[in-house]
Amino acid sequence: MTLYHFGNCVTLLYVPYYLTYKYSNLSEYGAFWKCIQGGIIYAFTQLCKMLILATFFPTNDAAISTLSLANFIKSSVDLADIVGIFFILQSIPGKGHAKIITAGVGWAGAEILLTRFLLLWVGARGTEFDWKYIQKCLESNINLMHHIMTSALVWLWSRHDLSKIPSIISPVVAVIILIFFSVYRTPAIDLLNLWVVMDAWSIIVLKAIYTLTISLIVLKYYSGLTLLIGVY
Repeated sequence: MTLYHFGNCVTLLYVPYYLTYKYSNLSEYGAFWKCIQGGIIYAFTQLCKMLILATFFPTNDAAISTLSLANFIKSSVDLADIVGIFFILQSIPGKGHAKIITAGVGWAGAEILLTRFLLLWVGARGTEFDWKYIQKCLESNINLMHHIMTSALVWLWSRHDLSKIPSIISPVVAVIILIFFSVYRTPAIDLLNLWVVMDAWSIIVLKAIYTLTISLIVLKYYSGLTLLIGVY
């Protein structure tokens, strides 16, 4: 029973990543080693973030409010992820969609390998069934969409012809705002959780809605830019 539960969790965790890689035709671009390279940059970025947090926020005071300035600044360390994804995109040749998905899959794949595999190996193989491991796997699938969406935002921001996209507001400003919402997703959900106490399943659903909403907006700008590229 324990191995069955562990197998279910591993399948739920890794199969969506495999399907994303397979059916996005990344193999045609020889993207496997680029995904590995993205994973290495992810690990280096997380190490830098840990050093920054350990240097400037050495205390682990659980009493710090989620609304405090210190907590907001700590969340701002996640801006390093944007820099890391930017370097991945710059190192990948080829079309925009291949670069975006390669960066997103490489980044998200390294995340689940470093943060989820050991958790499942130790916990999901336990004698007692616990829904939290299923929840962690579902959350990782949401994070896959989140990282691909963030990669698309960084790619859009790096384009010199972004301002040509027809939009009610400046596309450059819109993309920067979307990057802000992408980086501060966790603080935003934590803030909402202070006002409306939610269980783990509700938080997962909220993360999915939050990520899907931003992803649809990003898709609109991405489609608009690719249309312009095709025209010009």
